[in-house]
Amino acid sequence: MYRVRPRAGGLLTHFQKYRSLTTMTLKTISAKDAASLDKDLMDKGGFSLDQLMELAGLSVSQAVYRVHPPSTGRNVLVACGPGNNGGDGLVAARHLAHYGYKPTVYYPKQGKNELYARLKTQLHNLSVPFTTDFAGTLQTSDFVIDAIFGFSFLGPLRDPFPRVISLMEETKVPILSVDAPSSWDIETGPPKEGPGAKFMPQTLISLTAAKPLAKWFTGRHFLGGRFLTKGIVERYDLDIPEYPGVEQIVEVDVNKEGKL
Repeated sequence: MYRVRPRAGGLLTHFQKYRSLTTMTLKTISAKDAASLDKDLMDKGGFSLDQLMELAGLSVSQAVYRVHPPSTGRNVLVACGPGNNGGDGLVAARHLAHYGYKPTVYYPKQGKNELYARLKTQLHNLSVPFTTDFAGTLQTSDFVIDAIFGFSFLGPLRDPFPRVISLMEETKVPILSVDAPSSWDIETGPPKEGPGAKFMPQTLISLTAAKPLAKWFTGRHFLGGRFLTKGIVERYDLDIPEYPGVEQIVEVDVNKEGKL
């Protein structure tokens, strides 16, 4: 949303963007129901995996633009895991390249679905670099997208991800996690010990619906997924806030206890 103010002595206008939060209580959805919801979207809703990943990645890219506009630093490190969460990160990297950022992708374990190969080709065609050196690239990055593990993560962590998560835990570079801070359990939040026990990204974007882990999260929280039908919303008893304008994301507030 914008407020327009005419300036005296000319036709110039000033656009002041202001932040508003949705403070309604959001119901969370379990990992089992999240998987079932995705299946319903494809089996009954007519969506393909490609479409869902594109919508998710677009939401992620808009959240990055909201919290870290290009003027605050264009070098974005996108850490992608082998599953659909990583695919969301690849899509987000493509959109960010079109927005004027300079994304670099860390993708050590490519998923087997041919969709991931096509997403990589799209990035190569935009001259988006891939790196095998997460630690070195992190040192020159202005922002990080954590798209390693999502709602289906069950552990344990396998190489090279324990070291990657430890580096994200220690860095002062701002991080946005996609659907879940990597290493967190969807139901019980951060691990009690080991990599990720103290990992608290600055921003979380929940895709489609918030997950139970959100009650442990204390940063800025966005919801992405402006495509659910009334039938899906009712079937899973979801609370969906109103999305402003043409935005694919909406920021949701948390109370003093960190609960939605």
